[in-house]
Formats: sequence, structure tokens, C-alpha cells
Amino acid sequence: MRRQDLRNIVIIAHVDHGKTSLVDCLLHQSGQFRSGQLQGDCILDRNDQERERGITILAKNIAIPYMGVKINIIDTPGHADFGGEVERVVRMADGALVLIDAAEGPMPQTRFVLTKALEAGLKPIVVINKIDRSDARPTEVLNEVFDLLIDLGVDDEIAADFPYLFATSREGYATSDPEVPTDSMRPLLDMVLREIPGPWVEEDAPLQMLITTLDWSEYVGRIAIGRISSGKLRPKQKVMLMQRDGATTPCTVSRVHVFENLDRKEVQEATAGEVVAVEGIEDLEIGDTLTDPEQPRALSRLEVDQPTLEMTFAVNNSPLAGRDGKYVTSRQIRDRLMRELERNVALQVKPTEGAESFSVLGRGVLHLSVLIETMRREGYELSIGKPRVILLQVGKETHEPFEHLVVEVPTEKLGPVMEMAGDRRGELVEMTTRGEFTHVSFSIPARGLIGMRTRLLNATQGTAIIHHRFSGYRLALDEPPRRNNGVLISNVAGKAVGFGLFNLQERADMFVGPGDDIYEGMIVGENSRSGVMTVNPAKEKKLTNMRASGSDENILLKPPRRLSLEAALEYIEDDEFVEVTPNAVRLRKIILKESDRRRESRRGN
Repeated sequence: MRRQDLRNIVIIAHVDHGKTSLVDCLLHQSGQFRSGQLQGDCILDRNDQERERGITILAKNIAIPYMGVKINIIDTPGHADFGGEVERVVRMADGALVLIDAAEGPMPQTRFVLTKALEAGLKPIVVINKIDRSDARPTEVLNEVFDLLIDLGVDDEIAADFPYLFATSREGYATSDPEVPTDSMRPLLDMVLREIPGPWVEEDAPLQMLITTLDWSEYVGRIAIGRISSGKLRPKQKVMLMQRDGATTPCTVSRVHVFENLDRKEVQEATAGEVVAVEGIEDLEIGDTLTDPEQPRALSRLEVDQPTLEMTFAVNNSPLAGRDGKYVTSRQIRDRLMRELERNVALQVKPTEGAESFSVLGRGVLHLSVLIETMRREGYELSIGKPRVILLQVGKETHEPFEHLVVEVPTEKLGPVMEMAGDRRGELVEMTTRGEFTHVSFSIPARGLIGMRTRLLNATQGTAIIHHRFSGYRLALDEPPRRNNGVLISNVAGKAVGFGLFNLQERADMFVGPGDDIYEGMIVGENSRSGVMTVNPAKEKKLTNMRASGSDENILLKPPRRLSLEAALEYIEDDEFVEVTPNAVRLRKIILKESDRRRESRRGN
């Protein structure tokens, strides 16, 4: 039977198409909160990095009542690097709100999330959002959605009859006609009750619950989150944990929570169809099944797309190691990575030949940089190697991952985009013009995307909007071009001095400023030419007892170029590391001493 008092929906979209804003609007209009309980915007983005970056990183569960029906809502990330979050949580839902920007239309991640929703059997409701934009084109975008559904292989009848609405989260309403505004989001909630089916349940069957998310508390340890497919779940109930490779472990549930508004509510019984959080079970993984011990039945495990990018996480062995961080040993780094694996299903960790480094595999630079940033805020020190794509051997041929790249740029700045994509082995797929902007799509090797975002933003004065999505493996092409400019490497340890930097800035773009700590082998600037220069940023002016009027120069220093963590990871080459500490991000050579680098270079030749 299907439960009529419950709806489980997931909100999916491309990045910045308005998912979190829509959830804010639903919460404000739900009537469940006093004024002052909902502060600010992006209410669900409670993580510091989410608020700083302006993106959703982790999937969130909330629930609101409407017309006697409880609606469990799951907000998901929109960036392609966090697609693993989407792949997990679609298993908890029966329907999906697919948000699409009324001006941008379907973007690369829209195709990805819609594909995952359809594969999971979810019924989609298309919401053309941001119809209040000055450049909105809601009717055209709706036609593009129809074309996308046909392209994804959806039945013609279903594609021609999919439910849709137009909305604006900023104005706070949804409507069936973009020319006729309403006064609330009630049309959207009415459509959810009408179009999204209640969960299919077997109340009298033995317990089955697939664990799709893990949370953690200092007080109770691991918390398993998932939807009960059949049976009931109560505190103190004996259950069987069915794990990978058929392993089984008898357990006892301590407490059961359901989601209510923004919080969880402890209950004495949760029935089939409900999304619950279960406490008291240790040593579980995402994809495990909680089931009846007398009639154990495992649900099919979660299948997540494989990582496409790899980085080396090593112990920080620079001369400044241990000054900032609390956790600096390989054992501490390993334990932290193992804890991350428990909840981040798109991540993999593999041992390397050395005992002091680990190979960490993920979906993209942003996916891994969020983990690195989290670790540095927790007090870890790391040395991170250059991102490398993961190659596949198919027979005697080597295949590499390719991405679908979409760039929106003012038409007059299109030239640098075409040139840079061509240099990186990108093939033009489509070009369209919308007003003053041009949208170009490329098929490009994932290797070509490493370092491209920063350079493309610089070349277009920050006006380019860049999105990409993994499209598949193809025959490997030639190596894309590397960094054009060389670097300046310090040959001394100490602190950078204004006089030394002043003499260097004419031929370089400096990464350090006066008073910054430096050491031998540290990269302190980008050379204006292709060669590598060894320099002394700590050089001071010689003092004498002779002074002459007008002979002393005024030192005017340009501000140093401070690289963000992502920009630093994209900037380095194979023989370089990014040194990450709680208080600093530095670039360095893996081999610090100049004599050792020369010896290694001669050995390589």
C-alpha cells in the first residue's frame, strides 16, 4: 500500500539555481515558526564553508506539515563535485523537485541530477525558478527541459505531460502562468501532494531500512539516517546489520528520531515510509541494511560513480612544520581520512609506497579542497600534491575522463575562452548567444580543466561563469599544456624583507609580503618568464654612515598575490606541494634544497 499521510521529496538542481532559497521560502510560509526563529537566509546551510562559499555541500533533511500531510524535504548540493550526496539521498525519496533557472536553463549538473532521479524511479516536478529575473525566458526554458527529457530517453508521453510550475523564491510565490503571480508557494505544495505519490510500504513485513546518510554526535556516536522500507522500528529493538560482502552483526537500537521542521523528534515507534535517524549502532557504513534478525533481507547497496581525480596527502615536512597545527603525524592524518570515508561515499583513500603519504581520490578539485579546508580548520597540517586524473586501461589503450564544460561569458571576451579551451584539447560542441552573453559548450579532458578556472577568470576579468560535469571515459589525448610561467624559489630561510621584495617585483608577481615567513625551497612568486629563478627575498639594504640627499629610494611594494586553496592546488606542478596549515597556505618544491634538485634533475636526464 501507499501511505497518503506522507511525502518524501528531494530538491535537486544545478548550482545557484535557487534550491536553498526555495527551502527558506517554504520554511517561512509553513506557519511552524515564530518570528525570530528563522534568522537570515540560507537557513539550512549551517556549515561555515557553506556560508562562506555560498554553496550547499552536505545534503540536509527537514520536514514540514501541509494539509494534514507530512512532507519530508531533502536539500542537496548543486555542484558537480558533490554529486555523491545526490546519488545517496535519492534512494530516500519518491519524487523530486527539479529547479531550473529561468534565464540559464538546463545546465550540466541539471542533466546529472535529473538522470539520477529518473534512474531511482522518482517522479519529477519541474520548477522554473527565478522568473523575476530581468533576462528570464521561462517558456523557452520549459521547452529546453522537454528536449532534455527526450534526450535522456524518457517516454514521449511522459515527457509531454510532466508536471511543472513557475516560481520565484525572492518574491515568494509559485504559479502555473509566469504572467500571473500568486501570493504564496501553496500551488507548489498542492502539486507535491497531487503529483508525488506517497511511499510504497509493507507495514506488516519484517523490518528493512537502507542507511543512506551518516551523522555523528559527541554524545551518542554514529547516527544512521535512512528510510524504512518495511516494518517498524522502536527503541531497544533487536536488529540485524547487514554489511558489505554478506557480513552480519546483531545490534540493538537505542533511540529513534523522525524529522520535524528543522529538528529531530524522538519517537517510540517509526513506521514504514518514514525517514528516521537511528542511534546506538556502531561500525556501520552507508549502504548497509538494518533488518529483522529472524528474517534478514538485505536491500541493494548504493552504487556511486567512481572518482575521477587523485591527490597525495602527505605529512608536512617543511621547516615551519608544527608551528600552527595540532595534528601533524601520519597516524593522525590517516585516522581523520578514515573517519571521512564513513560519510563521504564519493571519496576513496589508498595507501602509497611511503608510510607518510596517502592517495586520496575524489570527484574534483572542489570536492577534495573542501575536505582539506575542513581538516586545516580542525588543526591539521598537510602537504598536498598536484591533482592528477585517474586513467583507465582498456585492453591496450589508455582512457581518460572527459568533462562537459559550459562557459557563459560576455561576447566581447569570448576570444580568450576559445583560445584556452583549444589549447587544452577542448572540442566545441555548441555555441549560442543570449543578449550580451555567449554560451559555449566543450568536450574537454579532465586534465585540461585543472588550473583552467583561475586562468579563465583572469583572462575575462572575472566575467566568465564556468560549469562542468563528468561525461565519461574516452581514448586519452596528448598531455595538455602546462604552466607557462616559471616560479621564484627562495634560497634562504627567515622573513621576507621589503627591500628584497622591491628588487624582485619588477620581474615577478610576488606571493609573499614583508614579514612573511620563508624557507629554502619555498615558492615566493611567479616569474614573468618561463624559467625558474632562485632568489633571496630576505635581502636587506646595506647600511653605511654616508647619506646623500636624493640617493635613497622610496620602496613602493605591490600587494602580494594571495592564492586561495583551490587556486594553489590548480597552480602547482608535479614537483611541487601545497603546504596547508591552520594559518597559512604556502607553495613549495617537494625537494627543498637547490643542490638536491639539481642532482635529481641530472639523474632524470
